Amino acid sequence: MKKTFMALGFLITGLLSSLSVNADEICTGKFPNLITDVCWSCMFPIKLFGSTNLVSDGQEDFDSGGSATPFCFCGNPPKVGIPTSFWEFDMMTDVTTVPGCFPLLGGVRVNVGVNSDAFGQISDDQGGGISSTRDSFMQVNFYLNPAMYVMGAILDDTCMDQRGMDVPWVSFADPTHNDDELAGILTPYAFPFGSMVAIGAMSADAVAAAAGFPLSTIFWAAGSYGHMYPLTGHNEAHLSMEQTARLQTTRILAKLHAAGTQWAAMGSGAMCGYYPQIIMDKRQYKLTRLYPKPETAKIDGKCCGPIGRSTILTESNTEFPIPGYKDFGYGIFRKRDCCGGVTLGN
Repeated sequence: MKKTFMALGFLITGLLSSLSVNADEICTGKFPNLITDVCWSCMFPIKLFGSTNLVSDGQEDFDSGGSATPFCFCGNPPKVGIPTSFWEFDMMTDVTTVPGCFPLLGGVRVNVGVNSDAFGQISDDQGGGISSTRDSFMQVNFYLNPAMYVMGAILDDTCMDQRGMDVPWVSFADPTHNDDELAGILTPYAFPFGSMVAIGAMSADAVAAAAGFPLSTIFWAAGSYGHMYPLTGHNEAHLSMEQTARLQTTRILAKLHAAGTQWAAMGSGAMCGYYPQIIMDKRQYKLTRLYPKPETAKIDGKCCGPIGRSTILTESNTEFPIPGYKDFGYGIFRKRDCCGGVTLGN
């Protein structure tokens, strides 16, 4: 009998150890419900004629430098209309510990031929005490999801992102995602901003993001999220999964801007179309969490925030030691200034 209990004990121990080993390889997720899981208040304010608020709903905005005149004109194609401004939901990201895992596609996992063993991880505290820090590494997927265009949320379709649903970038296929030095080739202009003076300026960016929007001039910082560069999956100051996931989302947007595949859609230069912006103006994006716990409950009348704002309030009840709470997904609202009107000749 004693031998039987010992055998059962070894068996249970072996099963538990195998579960602990495979727990990090579990891919979880959920298709976001675009009606109930998205904070649609983030699309406001909607402005017409340059500065007239049509609907604000108490949401945040900044002066993006759009047209100050009540009417606008475009040449190709010829169009006459009125300056229109709003925040467009057209992109998503998910941050995961498992390469090839797509949490916002329902937790589907594909077999990857490269970096298949590059699992995300969070280190133990280094040093201990008040100065202790943790670092982490995460995989990221970037989605195009022009939901507002599909649902016809704005009348003038030419103002909307009309690209189809796609997954144009995945971190496990990017050789620079897990190599800090290789990633520096894409952004050589960021090297001078590793000094203590430049790092100290990040505090001003965090304060600005807490009060409103981050400072576009301090482009090397991501507010309270941490360092913007290098544009990799490493985070040298991991505070929480919410903070790290938002930092990774911000870095991917900055990387796509630097590569010339993500263009700006705000300001006077965007009235008739998008334009390249190699160094990202981080004010043009607002983030709202879609997974694991949709950020639909408003805090101070808002359920999304600009890049760099502290995650202390938003990360409540989002991190537990169970599968599914190491994977995070976000909806991205982009500031859109455009000439909304009638295309001549149609």
